[in-house]
Amino acid sequence: MASKLKNLSDYDLSTVPSAEDMSFGIVVTDYHTDITFTLLQACYDTLLQHGAKEKNIYISHVPGAFELPLGAKMLFQKNKIDAVISLGCVITGETTHDQFINNAVSQGLMHLSLAFGAPFIFGVLTPQSKQQALDRAGGKHGNKGTEAAVTAIKMVALAQQKPIGQKSVGF
Repeated sequence: MASKLKNLSDYDLSTVPSAEDMSFGIVVTDYHTDITFTLLQACYDTLLQHGAKEKNIYISHVPGAFELPLGAKMLFQKNKIDAVISLGCVITGETTHDQFINNAVSQGLMHLSLAFGAPFIFGVLTPQSKQQALDRAGGKHGNKGTEAAVTAIKMVALAQQKPIGQKSVGF
């Protein structure tokens, strides 16, 4: 859903499981730090709010968005963590560079999720202007870092669910 229609920080607290026994990695870009570090703070605070322990949150920095998938993979492989959240910001410029970067990052994180069977969360802003980025990094549309943290918690909880029983699909 477009963030114009939804505040990224609005969610029902009762629908978020406890993160007390979960561990998380956060990979954040060092490009557009005025935006990405605001995403990082909201993500970190949201994880703590839902019970994650500081000692179970690992943070790594990468130069830019293109490096997020490899940074996420390295963080995942070096630490015993349940999910990796990637945070960044790619602002549309005069060329189509942003489209190539955004596609590469989203595809890279999806491939990691499938390869490792663990959540690799896409928390990258893809705005058309710096103002739109600021609006989604604690501004009028909330904070994508909060949304990414809630997504990570819910996906880890889903992965940890015990199967209720085998269902047959007819064969």
